[in-house]
Amino acid sequence: MKNLTHRINCLCILLLLSATCCMPMHAQGLPTDGPLTVRPLLQQLAQRLLQGKSGSIVAIRPETGEIICLAGHSPAGFDVNMAIGRAYPPGSTFKTAQALTLLTEGVVVPETTIDCVDGFTEGNIHVGCHKHSSPLALREALAISCNTWFITAFMGMINDTFMYENKEEAISVWNRHMRSMGLGGPLGSDLEGEKGGLLANVSYLNRRYKDGWDGKTILWAGMGQGDITATPLQLCNLAAVIANRGYFYTPHIHQATAERPLPQRFLTRRQSSIDPDAFTAVVSGMRRAVTNGTATAINTPAYPICGKTGTAENSGRDHSAFIGFAPMDQPKIAVSVYIEHGGFGADVAAPMAALIIEEYLKGQLSSASESKAKRLSAMRF
Repeated sequence: MKNLTHRINCLCILLLLSATCCMPMHAQGLPTDGPLTVRPLLQQLAQRLLQGKSGSIVAIRPETGEIICLAGHSPAGFDVNMAIGRAYPPGSTFKTAQALTLLTEGVVVPETTIDCVDGFTEGNIHVGCHKHSSPLALREALAISCNTWFITAFMGMINDTFMYENKEEAISVWNRHMRSMGLGGPLGSDLEGEKGGLLANVSYLNRRYKDGWDGKTILWAGMGQGDITATPLQLCNLAAVIANRGYFYTPHIHQATAERPLPQRFLTRRQSSIDPDAFTAVVSGMRRAVTNGTATAINTPAYPICGKTGTAENSGRDHSAFIGFAPMDQPKIAVSVYIEHGGFGADVAAPMAALIIEEYLKGQLSSASESKAKRLSAMRF
């Protein structure tokens, strides 16, 4: 009887996989003009996980920029536009890019500590933060996702009149570093409908804040909210930049063939403006997030995962987000997961990303991971 039950369960899984596998490319919103770089097993798993939800899962090979998974789902069904054409507040996943910029500019060093007692408070503004030890240095601030640390450091950069001539110069320098990591505009992929997100610059801020602005006005950007949005594809590319310690290849979904070689723009390394030394601390902080921070539930002895959870505020229940890569050294996959109204990034997006990583690196899910996949697939938001 036990064997029969096991066979029935396996058959049900196979039938579900078969239904997803047989879904034509056009039904998924993927291109149909030639062979693609997406891996069928990853695509099948992503589609299973996204059922009943609005969101997306993206995975990239950091060493080439090949998109190996591109899945999106909305109330209307599967739609990759959710991954490439919709920009969201990145939430705390953005703290990785923030840390890289602050380190590059010398605003902070890895040992810089900032106090956090019940969150950030200045005047009539209060931003909460979960309970943790204080003060924290950068790696620990990334690992436990301290809002106060990143808000304070970002405000310090924008208001620094010693290092920068004025706030306009400070935000312009900040914007330049962010754009060098692929944020603020379309990446130039070979996907129709790709859009860019919002990245504050001088002209935008002058238009929006007609009575003037400073670091306090835009402090929310320090934690990935407010005047900053990004597409899930951009967030996955950010993970690839960190995995590569400073560069990326423009993401693409078409395979090169003799009849259709890749355009040169997909073969050209795009170097960020980030100081190479900055990646050591950020990668270490992302690793700590998985070993003893907000993403400990996805830690595995099989391979070291580096990641950053995000819980993005919006009207209604928060969005669940995660970016990461694995293995820590010589990474083979970078991934982003963004689930609308999914709640904490650690509860939904992070475990989904871990399953995608396992499927790619191991070739299949363990029985325990398959159980997790079924549980996550059954969730509805």
